[in-house]
Amino acid sequence: QVQLAESGGGLVQAGGSLRLACGASGHPLSGFSVGWFRQIPGKEREFVASISRGGSSIAYGDSVKGRFTISRDNVENTAYLQMNSLAPEDTAVYYCAASMLGGDVAYSAGYNYWGQGTQVTVSS
Repeated sequence: QVQLAESGGGLVQAGGSLRLACGASGHPLSGFSVGWFRQIPGKEREFVASISRGGSSIAYGDSVKGRFTISRDNVENTAYLQMNSLAPEDTAVYYCAASMLGGDVAYSAGYNYWGQGTQVTVSS
């Protein structure tokens, strides 16, 4: 079992940047693919980005491609989501998730473990 904890959320102005971190404990993060998802109240959870165990396979949701970058540091047991050119539409609770499946996984059902989420609010 792995425990995940997101950090780095907060309030930022439109056009600004934030870097989210997902720290893992209980099991080396290298054993899992990692995904980032976001959710707005009343809407379906949305795929943001994913990265495979070794970092060689990466995928992004269409709404964030070109603006967000996912990365990982298996020595630090941490995954990151660098968010640039933020817009009010990016406002959501962002979740980190870990999957026992290989490669990248773009659907929430493919993930086994989830963090508690961190709020990102982008002001207009």
